[in-house]
Amino acid sequence: MPLLNLVLKLAHAAPNYSFSFIGTHKSNAILFPKPYIPSNIKPYSISDGIPEGHVLGKNPIEKLNLFLETGPDNLHKGIQLAEADTNKRVTCIIADAFVTSSLLVANKLNVPWIAFWPPVSCSLSPYFYIEMIHDLRVNRGGDTTLDFLPGLSKLHVEDIPQDLLLVGEVETVFSRTLVSLGRVLPQAKAVVMNFFDELDPPLFVQDMRSKLQSLLYVDPLPSPLLPPPDADPSGCLSWLDKKSSRSVVYVCFGTVVAPPPHELAAVAEALEQSGFPFLWSLKEGLVSALPSGFVERTSMRGKIVAWAPQAQVLAHDSVGVFVTHCGANSVSECVWSGVPMICRPFFGDQGVAGRVIEDVWEIGVMMEGKVFTTKGLLKSLNLILELKEGKRIRDNALKVKKIVQDVARPQRQRDFKALLEIIYTS
Repeated sequence: MPLLNLVLKLAHAAPNYSFSFIGTHKSNAILFPKPYIPSNIKPYSISDGIPEGHVLGKNPIEKLNLFLETGPDNLHKGIQLAEADTNKRVTCIIADAFVTSSLLVANKLNVPWIAFWPPVSCSLSPYFYIEMIHDLRVNRGGDTTLDFLPGLSKLHVEDIPQDLLLVGEVETVFSRTLVSLGRVLPQAKAVVMNFFDELDPPLFVQDMRSKLQSLLYVDPLPSPLLPPPDADPSGCLSWLDKKSSRSVVYVCFGTVVAPPPHELAAVAEALEQSGFPFLWSLKEGLVSALPSGFVERTSMRGKIVAWAPQAQVLAHDSVGVFVTHCGANSVSECVWSGVPMICRPFFGDQGVAGRVIEDVWEIGVMMEGKVFTTKGLLKSLNLILELKEGKRIRDNALKVKKIVQDVARPQRQRDFKALLEIIYTS
């Protein structure tokens, strides 16, 4: 979705250009067709690499490995479909930065390659310092800080994507892809950050600009062409309307993974003991894993739904804290709305995002040990919603909101024009 959001903005700004959106059958079925998709964007589907009859395990990285194993030939098939259908030659490739085989395709076609970085922008830094991180891990051991990262000295070794640290026989296609990013991304005509440039530490930005041909920021929020959900089937917003300002705990862990059963139970126990009203977006299949009687006992002040219009929920005045997995989209929406966060990262860039939220922006807290316990979550909820010590976090969240909602945003406007110029001159 973030990549389509960028393409929607580009297609609107460059109506005379055609944009071929290449994705897997499953992802394209979710994104297309929609009435807001302009006529100069057309999807083309390629294989996801999952063998017929193959049963996927619980590890979300397995899907990535299978897709990445298809290599440049699979991506080239999508481009050939687009070229045959439109009778036009592809002149530029904009790709998810993690699909590094798209660079090989761009080189073969002799066209510019633009890498799109979907995660929180600060998570890019470690990929350029992998050897130093490995040496530090071996020589010092434990959870040491990465004090050599420009602007990000508060990051810890344990915050780094664990697949980035795999070596030897345990390496995977995905881990090898991660290790290669520090060599591959400098070959991009531009690296496009899907985040707010105002929040990134200047030293980090300066360091990345020194390593890349061009570093550009685009607004991570949905295109104005993208309509907000017109339905709230579970009545989340009307339920929130009846709650006091900044009083509700909103809980959501995204669509990819979920906490293990004992952590789900700890979240439920903490919500019940806290007494705070809560809105919990939880997959239907996981409700049965909650403690017996929890739903009934908390029905007067709690609401559990299978899906919530998250951006609108976070923007609602009643929401006082967001218990989150620190996915990039969730972080962007939360920052925009000025809501403090309680972070429980699971994988990938989420650990970096959680650390930045707690120690750089200071607009939230990380769960102790990065796991949910009843005592730990209760402590965090009370800190942010009630205690005087939490006022600094609440105030910082509102300050950050004011910064990113500044209507001028000159840097992102200049960067978007620079991105268009690359497309125009390709």
